[in-house]
Amino acid sequence: MSIAGTRTTADGLTTEVDRGWRRRRAERRRLARQDAASARLAELHHIQALLDEAAVVVGGGWVQKAWFAVRRPSGEQVTLTAHRIDAADYAEVTGACLVGGIVHAAGGPSTVHSQLVQRTLDLTWHTLYEDDGATVRWCPSPAVRASHVRDLTRWNDDPRRTREEVVSLLRSAVTTADAQARACLSPPISR
Repeated sequence: MSIAGTRTTADGLTTEVDRGWRRRRAERRRLARQDAASARLAELHHIQALLDEAAVVVGGGWVQKAWFAVRRPSGEQVTLTAHRIDAADYAEVTGACLVGGIVHAAGGPSTVHSQLVQRTLDLTWHTLYEDDGATVRWCPSPAVRASHVRDLTRWNDDPRRTREEVVSLLRSAVTTADAQARACLSPPISR
């Protein structure tokens, strides 16, 4: 709905003046913010589901110093490190580390570079190392993201670590995702 008026120019012609362009522009911006918030909420919902599934994977079998434990067709149990994780696509996974649990819950090693897995790892790292009220850094540089994965791996592989602590971290990350979702729903601060 535009508010139009008339204006008479210096040469005596009458022209219509559209005074609603500011409102239309403001509405487009509001809708763009709403779309972005909806997309973030949907992503956080998927991250929460992935973290819940990862907690089930790790709860069913947890490993250290490897990403996965698998059962070969012969029945032999072996562990797979980062250099051999593709073998987890072809064997029954019987256990996983923290990072491996997230990767397996997302669909296996072929999903390791997906946005869902990467952002789930970002949120998990944030839960472990940042303040509760801080905003998650969703797009760190590749070097920083790799460093975060190493941090999570080191934390998982600490000899004093327990399966319960790893599952608890995954559950805490679900809570962090919920807090991030609530922050998306909060009205923006006016400037």
